[in-house]
Amino acid sequence: MKGTNTILAIILLITAGCGDNKQSEDAFLTVDVTNTPSNKKELILQDFMDVEYIPLETNDEFINQGFVQAIGKEFILVRNRNSDGDIFVYNRTGKALRKINRKGQGAEEYTNILGITLDESNKEMYVNDHYIRKIQVYDLDGNFKRTLRHKEGNGSLFYTDIFNYDNDHLICYDKYNKEIPFVLISKQDGSITQDIKIPYKEKKQATITKQTGENSTLSISPGPYRTIIPFKGNWMLLELSSDTIYSLLPDYSLRPFMVRSPSIQSMNPEVFMFLRLPCDRYYFMETAKNVWDFDNNTGFPREYFMYDRQEKAFFTYTVYNGDYSIKKEVYMNQLRPVDHDVDSWELLEAYQLVTAYEKGWLQGKLKEIAATLNEESNSVIMLVKHKK
Repeated sequence: MKGTNTILAIILLITAGCGDNKQSEDAFLTVDVTNTPSNKKELILQDFMDVEYIPLETNDEFINQGFVQAIGKEFILVRNRNSDGDIFVYNRTGKALRKINRKGQGAEEYTNILGITLDESNKEMYVNDHYIRKIQVYDLDGNFKRTLRHKEGNGSLFYTDIFNYDNDHLICYDKYNKEIPFVLISKQDGSITQDIKIPYKEKKQATITKQTGENSTLSISPGPYRTIIPFKGNWMLLELSSDTIYSLLPDYSLRPFMVRSPSIQSMNPEVFMFLRLPCDRYYFMETAKNVWDFDNNTGFPREYFMYDRQEKAFFTYTVYNGDYSIKKEVYMNQLRPVDHDVDSWELLEAYQLVTAYEKGWLQGKLKEIAATLNEESNSVIMLVKHKK
């Protein structure tokens, strides 16, 4: 750990001496999590990202809550937020193809779905059932193929994030593992093929726990955040116990991407930093203070800010959707990362689009899509992608 800190300090000194020169690929950003920027920017999402809309077809068999699990070049996988076990398969334009349900207690079934990972090259999907600590593998028709087991030992409970890493591996994160939460596993048998060691002193969790009985507790967290973020062909790895967000390179080495100060290990209560969306010009971030008032059900005060790589400065911000004629905000912390082709997605509810259309608030492609909807239609997916 001492050697790692020394290396980071040297890189920081080199970075500080770069002056106004363009940030190199080896340089990284330092973020003071206690300093909220005083200047603010108002941005239009379409000015720095490409936006695509996909209306999910609605029919008697395909009425769902539109909780997107995966978006590929050919297929989209969607489920409901409840535990009914339905998986809806759409093509890339939103046409309904089939509904799959393998929920049950059998060896080839899942009891719950935490998430679904799509592998189009192998025509497979990986259903993460954290209740039974298994990943059930199916083809895209719902036929069972094999079972992968979650990592065990060192405090591990289950994989909380899983992404399609390459043709043979998944990259997984177990937030409860005390030492090595990031691993690459084989798609064939679930064996760990690569440990990814993130240096830190003590494991930290963004959770407040209260004893509610002799054998019961109540835990509150600031909500979901991504620990694995695809960006420019590499993977950003966010471990809250570490002061550094790393970029995982193809040779499995780690390059510092962003460093926070003060150290998370020195703070009580902690101020956690989340990376929401990195793009060519802006890095969107958020902090949450690890406090909660159980009497008033309030806490985790947050700050939302971004770094402008062109101006080399931090700002608070508001981002608007340019396909609205009114100021319709896009909440960057609600965007969910997908893969290297589609950066993030957000769900647009049909009834809200119908209201906006009737009030004349929409324009462009979104207006055309809203004209075909009614309040009972399935949702529209907004894809947010790097500009070409």
